Amino acid sequence: MERLMGGGVLQLLLASAGVLLLYRILVRLRPGAPLKDAVVVITGASSGLGKECARVFHAAGARLVLCGRDAARLEKVVQELTACSTGSQKQTYTPSTVIFDLADTDTVDRAAEEILKCYGQVDVLINNAGISYRGNILDTHISVHRDVMETNYFGPIALTQALLPSMIRRRSGHIVVISSVQGKIAIPYRSSYAASKHATQAYFDCLRAEIDRHGIAVTVISPGYIRTNLSVNAVTGDGSKYGVLDKNTAMGRDPSDVAQAVLKAVRQRSKDVVLAGPLPCLAIYLRTLWPALFFKLMSSRARKEQKPKDE
Repeated sequence: MERLMGGGVLQLLLASAGVLLLYRILVRLRPGAPLKDAVVVITGASSGLGKECARVFHAAGARLVLCGRDAARLEKVVQELTACSTGSQKQTYTPSTVIFDLADTDTVDRAAEEILKCYGQVDVLINNAGISYRGNILDTHISVHRDVMETNYFGPIALTQALLPSMIRRRSGHIVVISSVQGKIAIPYRSSYAASKHATQAYFDCLRAEIDRHGIAVTVISPGYIRTNLSVNAVTGDGSKYGVLDKNTAMGRDPSDVAQAVLKAVRQRSKDVVLAGPLPCLAIYLRTLWPALFFKLMSSRARKEQKPKDE
């Protein structure tokens, strides 16, 4: 192994792994922040990970503001949460809803005003809504790149910036963004998606540094594949739906498990969390420490796929 990777690179990987292990141990010992009565805003709350986040934060006693484009689907989530809490000894709150399209940034300021009217403040903002993409760059129209960026990047930062002044005035708040492992490494046939998530990672890393003095936390969560309809609803190069539950997505993490990890990250005010298996985590290190090998592996993957089929 040492011959293959080179002694220096191997030592760096082992040292990094040791530091990461120590960090995780210290994080487990750190007391979690209480969420009872906290006002938690979740975008993309009508399905998938957003819906599961609504479940776990509702069970924790948070006052929820659920956001999405479809009023009927959001109302169904509210009814399900209310039914689940019936008879429970824990105090829970009936969630509020705010309907808007995150991709239409012109409506975000109005939506932020509605969100603040619900409880007068926002303690935790979870930027979860997003769209995926499957396509060959050569066959992808520039409008598709723009549409993915509007939903995955411009929408979340517009909402964050609209709510941020209220947090700064209170010197309290927590901003969470659900990014992706593809915000740290780029793989073939995901250009629009990976680009939007790389931009997201960079923006919220900058934001964390700039608002730390105001007592506001920023958490970037980067999951691998999650067992949701993200790939089914993904757009292709011509803007049409991909319409396929691909193999890796079908074998991905249970969204309820990821939601619990989000809850834990919020309680511990974590800064950057990668929720992925050993290979994606190794790829992240490889991209930094041995980029030539990483690029070679990605080129080989692209040649094998030729086009995005069952990935």
